[in-house]
Amino acid sequence: MNRTTLSLIGAATALAAVTGVAALTGGSSDDADASAKAATRLPVQRSTLLCPTPSSSDVSDTTYTAYTPKRDGADAKDGAAELLPAQNPADDTTDPGGDDGGKDDGKNGKDGKDGGKGGQAAPGGDKPVLPLKEPGKPVTTEESSAGAPALIGTADGRFAPGWTVQQTTTIDAGSGRGLLGTACTAPDTDFWLPGVSTDRNRQDFVHLTNPDDAAAEVDLKLYGSSGRLKPSTDEAITVPPRSTVPVLLSTLTDQRTAGATLHVTARTGRIGAAVQAVDQKAGGDWLPASAVPSTSVAIPGIPKDVTSARLIVFAPGSDDADLKVRLAGPNNAITPAGHESLHVKSGMTATIDLGDVTKGEPGSLLLTPESGEGPATPVVAALQVTRGRGSDQETAFIPATAAIERSATAADNRTKGSTLSLVAPRASAKVRVTASAGAGGGSPVSKTYEVKGGTTKALEPPRPTSGKGPYAVTVERLSGGPVHASRMLALPEGGVPMFTIQSLPDDRGTVAVPEAGQDLSLLNDD
Repeated sequence: MNRTTLSLIGAATALAAVTGVAALTGGSSDDADASAKAATRLPVQRSTLLCPTPSSSDVSDTTYTAYTPKRDGADAKDGAAELLPAQNPADDTTDPGGDDGGKDDGKNGKDGKDGGKGGQAAPGGDKPVLPLKEPGKPVTTEESSAGAPALIGTADGRFAPGWTVQQTTTIDAGSGRGLLGTACTAPDTDFWLPGVSTDRNRQDFVHLTNPDDAAAEVDLKLYGSSGRLKPSTDEAITVPPRSTVPVLLSTLTDQRTAGATLHVTARTGRIGAAVQAVDQKAGGDWLPASAVPSTSVAIPGIPKDVTSARLIVFAPGSDDADLKVRLAGPNNAITPAGHESLHVKSGMTATIDLGDVTKGEPGSLLLTPESGEGPATPVVAALQVTRGRGSDQETAFIPATAAIERSATAADNRTKGSTLSLVAPRASAKVRVTASAGAGGGSPVSKTYEVKGGTTKALEPPRPTSGKGPYAVTVERLSGGPVHASRMLALPEGGVPMFTIQSLPDDRGTVAVPEAGQDLSLLNDD
């Protein structure tokens, strides 16, 4: 009898399915290029994405857009991509997750102020949302009620590599008014979210979504300028299977601080985590997780007309961090006046107010180690940016963003209002930017750009020919050094400069499969 043939492609597929993400391709772009010589890169076979509950406001409108890029040479015909509503423990007056989860003391949003009617069934029941028919063409749908649920989705086969989903919500009135956008994220076990607040003028809810059939146990820890914030209640949360639970951060501690870092850790299982931050005066937006701790950090895409920018940095290790602060503008990188360096104590959150740091030109922040002896210290970071003044302010967040190793996509772009920002922290790089067909038709258009080292290129992305409806923009790194990217969508209304910014990390659409040292298929059992 022949032994079972060991398939490396099957192993890669299993890895992607178990982790629930498009397979990991960590490390620098140079590392990725070197490893590619010793391994074959194959498309991932399965991806999972989680979308948080968009809003509980009765005056909200949410647009969902899903997209998978069309890959050259891809000949697979099978596969599917769709999302389903998460379940609804947040509306249950009982405790669905034991003593730790679903408590109705404000943690789970039962008071209705949070945008946290978490897994409420979508109108029409459990019908799949946004099923794709073909790669290369986005699909879109709209929901105009407070009942829009959190979504749990999977894509496999030809739809898995680079699958992305964007939710964009407009709230016309109330304390949460503004444009709130987020790219749906892959599940994981560890998230750092610098930039959260427990201050009285902010309502920050972390949305925890569990895609699996077993409950997830999650720990939440907050760190301020003097270290760990003293918890006022049990920080452990149980997230029931295929459910979402919103947690009001100010219920976790009695200490009030405008600048803190949230650490989300799944003790068991895996989750998606994103913070919906709402300011009583300056609107709000989604705050996604920072890139993993790194000694050098890029925060791409500061709008040219910001009226204030606030940098939040946290050092999670046992050593302090000393960082150089640089602003990469259109022509070169400069040091912001009065903010040449930043010292971050271990286990503490440091914040600095940079004001209107861009001075009318688009830019990106670069944090690198100060020269000195000893190893550099990894950090996580985010930037809170504000446009407008007085009662016409609007806020968004840009987390530290990993480099694009091969490609990344922003799914929801409009005919007007999209700005793509590309920064090359070190060496110059060449990228290709492709606008997909529109959700209502049209033809894709591609353009190639060079980003000089140490600069930011902000541009209006190409638009599809004769395209109608939202379209996707995909950035491919063709050559050169690392590139970091973000996309701003601006939809001003009533004098308020409503906008949202989404970072574009690598879509992890391929996995490196090492070449076999031996052809295991030839091994037979006599």
